[in-house]
Amino acid sequence: MKSRSFPRSAAAVGRARTFVAGCISGCAPEQADDIRVCVSELATNALQHTPIGRRFLVQIMCSDNVVRIEVHDASTNIPRLCTPADTDDRGRALLLVSAFADDWGVSDRTGPGKVVWAEFTIKQPAEATC
Repeated sequence: MKSRSFPRSAAAVGRARTFVAGCISGCAPEQADDIRVCVSELATNALQHTPIGRRFLVQIMCSDNVVRIEVHDASTNIPRLCTPADTDDRGRALLLVSAFADDWGVSDRTGPGKVVWAEFTIKQPAEATC
């Protein structure tokens, strides 16, 4: 498992995406783009809901067949899948996550807040591991 915390700043989303991309390059090359999209969406949600002065945490776990991405934040707001109108500016993050990930959900965590996670079944195992 690898993890890194990020400050509540606009640059954190790109940094979280880069961090995850570097971790998964050898274990899930066919899903790398899908995973990066999901990390962007989950990190953006965490950024929007993380209280000022707090950080959010990204964890990556790789097993033989699955890559699991977790984004931990201190907010107690539970995200939900929305059906936004075509003209809505928001509300598509979990639609994208549910489209790209093989599974996703929300879990409790130690301390305040929650964990939003996404799992990706490795389609073609690479020689290297995470």
